[in-house]
Amino acid sequence: RRARRGTALWSAAALVLAGLITAAVLASQPGSLQHGIVRAAPGFTLTATNGKAVSLASYRGHDVVLYFSEGAGCDACFYQMREFEQHAAQLTRAGITILPIVMNPASQIRPELASFGLHTPYLIDASGSVSRAYGVLGKGMHAGLPGHGFVLIDARGTERWYGEYPSMHLPTAGLIQQVEAHLST
Repeated sequence: RRARRGTALWSAAALVLAGLITAAVLASQPGSLQHGIVRAAPGFTLTATNGKAVSLASYRGHDVVLYFSEGAGCDACFYQMREFEQHAAQLTRAGITILPIVMNPASQIRPELASFGLHTPYLIDASGSVSRAYGVLGKGMHAGLPGHGFVLIDARGTERWYGEYPSMHLPTAGLIQQVEAHLST
């Protein structure tokens, strides 16, 4: 009986220690991985969850942020978009349009949008061709999916910045700050 209790205590201590080590490693990781690529943004036309075709070319003259995420089953991904919707006025004042892009079929995304109370149509990149063109595949927890990343495309159609957020969150103010910093260069 005493041996079992000792084993249980050592097991609990080992789990606590493993948790502390994991937390320390995660805390030491940067909040984002970024690069400021400047190149012509690859064009695309995708169908949105509302059934409409959306082309990047139709946003020429406006600053656009492509929001790539893991999609269905990733609560943090949808919480991120909910934050952006809650701060829509700030994004509008900053002149930023966000286009969320996922690789899941619309039939999987529509229930998620309803569950999270989201109104922004998501663009469906079923083949992964847009995600591949922007180099976002395999950046998260799944090799064949995008991670939690953002691509800034300026009003002239030039890709100005990419930010990957393994923490699965970028505050609205942080996004606005990144956009302003990379548009001023």
